[in-house]
Amino acid sequence: MTLPLLLLDVDGPLNPYAAKRHRRPHGYGTHRVKPDCWVARFPQRPAERVRPLRIWINPDHGPELLALRYELVWATTWMDEANTFIGPLLGLPVLPYIHWPELHQQDPDGLHWKTRNLVAWAAGRPFVWVDDELGPQDAEWIAAHHPAPALTLHVDPEIGLGESDFTALREWAEAVA
Repeated sequence: MTLPLLLLDVDGPLNPYAAKRHRRPHGYGTHRVKPDCWVARFPQRPAERVRPLRIWINPDHGPELLALRYELVWATTWMDEANTFIGPLLGLPVLPYIHWPELHQQDPDGLHWKTRNLVAWAAGRPFVWVDDELGPQDAEWIAAHHPAPALTLHVDPEIGLGESDFTALREWAEAVA
């Protein structure tokens, strides 16, 4: 039996970047990293002059994710760098990732810039997409254009993944199985 896909964004769900600046959420550790995707945001500076990015990661999320009945996939602008900088902090193995041909492009129908590529990448498999930037138009478009069950799970970027999100993920996987 093929497991459904769990398409994971990093910033928002796993790194609650929008939490109060000096108030790390409970259970999260502070890490400073310098992935190429971060350095690329500052083309006017040499890489050695770019300050590391502060991220908050909850190490308990790794075992919780691994316990779910899904195939985990990175669906983030971090792409493969999530395997280098995020996965080890969570105790995750190297995961497949969606390669975005273009980041943050405007969609003619107002969809999130990931939506069309994500659905194409899923290739008809059931999936849950966990992201902090999802809107109702994305869920509607996916329902109309994806032949298998799919769920968009919006996560508050001030809080990150919570117990209610993990409950929803477990229940959805059971319902699809």
